Amino acid sequence: MLIQQQQIQFSAYSGLYDLIVPKDNLLRKINDLVDFTFIYDELVSKYCINNGRTAESPVRMFKYLLLKTVYTVSDVDVVERSQYDMSFKYFLDMSPEEGVIDPSSLTKFRKLRLKDNDLLNLLINKTVAIAIEKGIIRSKSIIVDATHSLSRSNPYSALEVLRERSKLLRKAVYAIDEDMKAGMPEKNTTGELEKELAYCSALEKYIEADGPLSQIPAVKEKLNLLKETVADTQEHYTLSKDKDAKTGHKSADSSFFGYKTHLAMTEERIITAAVVTSGEKGDGPELSKLLKISQQNGIEVETIIGDSAYSGKENLEMTGEQDIKMVAKLNPSITQGGRKEEDKFDFNKDADMFVCPAGHLSIRKSRGGKKHTGTNQVHTYYFDVEKCKVCPLRENCYKPGAKTKTYSVSIKSDTHLGQMAFQETEEYKAGIKHRYKIEAKNSELKNVHGYDRAIAYGIENMQMQGALAIFTVNLKRIIKLIA
Repeated sequence: MLIQQQQIQFSAYSGLYDLIVPKDNLLRKINDLVDFTFIYDELVSKYCINNGRTAESPVRMFKYLLLKTVYTVSDVDVVERSQYDMSFKYFLDMSPEEGVIDPSSLTKFRKLRLKDNDLLNLLINKTVAIAIEKGIIRSKSIIVDATHSLSRSNPYSALEVLRERSKLLRKAVYAIDEDMKAGMPEKNTTGELEKELAYCSALEKYIEADGPLSQIPAVKEKLNLLKETVADTQEHYTLSKDKDAKTGHKSADSSFFGYKTHLAMTEERIITAAVVTSGEKGDGPELSKLLKISQQNGIEVETIIGDSAYSGKENLEMTGEQDIKMVAKLNPSITQGGRKEEDKFDFNKDADMFVCPAGHLSIRKSRGGKKHTGTNQVHTYYFDVEKCKVCPLRENCYKPGAKTKTYSVSIKSDTHLGQMAFQETEEYKAGIKHRYKIEAKNSELKNVHGYDRAIAYGIENMQMQGALAIFTVNLKRIIKLIA
């Protein structure tokens, strides 16, 4: 049962707060800044109004979770500290002598009351509304980036998973026909993944050869599970207790297992939108969502600042339709091509042809590819193959016996040409200087508020963790700017 009207706590000791909790205390400032009744209004439908034991105030429970994020402590520690820390008691609207909750109540609150609530957008919207009301946000730009968070679960070794699931399959078979043991393929006793995959494949074939046995539900279930695991391992998927987490890449040779949080932030360092995805998702495709959420939260956007991940053709066209400037560098493969410097041919603008490193001019050109297919068309330049056969540079350029020698160049779309021109302007150069700000914000989320690793399994819990972390950093930033 939830009390519909919040009760005011009267205590003979309430005056202690004025003596002990200073005016510049962070928690006092947050209490003064935010009217937390919006939490009550959002969660009231999750409670029974007139039946059962009186529930703890949802506002107080939310504040407990916020304290956990601000100070990066566990459920047990935040409750224990609220027994003696007067600033905690003040923030929680407790009288000094009042008792505390059981730590397990926080787990139930997360699972039963916050489940199915879009807490991420709710809390971001609230802080952005406060920032706009206080006149803090004056810029008309958003800076976009993504930060990664490791899964709470370490990924299992593929070898360990394969061995465990092949073991389960053998047990299911032996429970029905122990005589099958004699013909089983020899187990892999090495630590080599390739040999384990070969063993599992042999085991599958051996059991499938016995048609009736492989169709028994207990066996079939384990057999299909092993097949799926073998296929996943061959495709380099990582297996874990955290089913929503995936392997992403920070660079060509650096990976992580977990989630990505895609962020949009104003130049005043107020986060205006966030989207949580599994780790393998790209950054660019989330831009339209970040822009839409930011605009819905009351941000007027004239410029978007980001790295080259956001300069894809679809994003450039999307922002162009809304007359938004995209301060994001084009991928070098578009502006310069993907070839090494020594492999590049020179363009002779007078002849409208390319010249090879040996000085030979192409003899003709053709246009390939289709328009409006999502990929750029190409110009292919043809060289005199008879000259190539006797060229002193032919070793790394001409393949012996080839009937043609060509050099292809991607035809840049008008969208790309426009962005290349914009990159040379002073407006672009001034805007790109603000990009570092979101890197600093990512660092704050991770290093100060524990956002470097998920504290629970599943993407819903990651979204909840993100909501509280972003709510915290936004409030701290607003308080700083007001001061």
